[in-house]
Amino acid sequence: MASSNNYDGILLGMGNPLLDISAVVDEDFLTKYDVKLNNAILAEEKHLPMYDEMSSKFNVEYIAGGATQNSIKVAQWMLQIPGATSYMGSIGKDKYGEAMKKDATAAGLNVHYYEDESAPTGTCGVCVVGGERSLIANLSAANCYKVDHLKKPENWALVEKAKFYYIAGFFLTVSPESIQLVSEHAAANNKVFTMNLSAPFICEFFKDAQEKFLPYMDYVFGNETEARTFSKVHGWETEDVEQIAIKISQLPKATGTYKRTTVITQGADPVVVAEDGKVTKYPVIPLPKEKLVDTNGAGDAFVGGFMSQLVKEKSIAECVKAGCYASNVVIQRSGCTYPEKPDFN
Repeated sequence: MASSNNYDGILLGMGNPLLDISAVVDEDFLTKYDVKLNNAILAEEKHLPMYDEMSSKFNVEYIAGGATQNSIKVAQWMLQIPGATSYMGSIGKDKYGEAMKKDATAAGLNVHYYEDESAPTGTCGVCVVGGERSLIANLSAANCYKVDHLKKPENWALVEKAKFYYIAGFFLTVSPESIQLVSEHAAANNKVFTMNLSAPFICEFFKDAQEKFLPYMDYVFGNETEARTFSKVHGWETEDVEQIAIKISQLPKATGTYKRTTVITQGADPVVVAEDGKVTKYPVIPLPKEKLVDTNGAGDAFVGGFMSQLVKEKSIAECVKAGCYASNVVIQRSGCTYPEKPDFN
């Protein structure tokens, strides 16, 4: 194995750092706030009282989250190589922001947050019913990320150093200018650029932004719901996840260095991987229902596990195996958390 110096800052993530406010709630609560399970949305006016109500009514846990940050933390945990991963996003100058910094640093991430003076650190309501989760994100400070922060020499140095990039689709709503700089740098320097479909609303309402960066994506991650929404929005008239994965992999690329690979998770059903016009299915690790705590962070953990092996230039089969291992660990715990050391060979 190469020395750990070769892995210094090899993986960079950019996204929306959010503090998860997580609780097991009831169906009435979901109905009251018009929230659907297995979905992720941005908070509207009607959702704003829910965060306080969750804290007063249910047993709430506060967990440092945000999709990309979760994935980068899991990749760092799987790698167990100090300094292998970096992360950028925007937080507020408040106690939640401090807690986030402490948590991410303890997880081994090299974090370069932009600290916004006016907005509070973003939060994400995680409503759990029967182990399934629904996410309602109040971005606040996370929405304030500026491309100027990325351009600062000490931050751009992280981009220069990295060889792999991962950005969840959620960041399309915040700083497409930043995504543009990173994706163009990756293409120009034969580096690997990856993104996630992330949520049905991203595929529907941020279609143009998503399409703009698709040519740069060497790997596209998503789940079956997002894939089907993507298909619908593009008028493909198929619900077949395997067909959709192939179609996404065959969309035009900015450069010919890498062929695009599409990786679609389907909960307990096999992971669908499309490359070169072919689909391979990989079974996930079965988990008895009574061991499921919640699915919050399952997809993020899958990406983190996958990326931890991709940066080591392992086979796709190994990458998927690592992704399945990581998500299996995370769904047996609350939020995107994990034990001290991975048990993955």
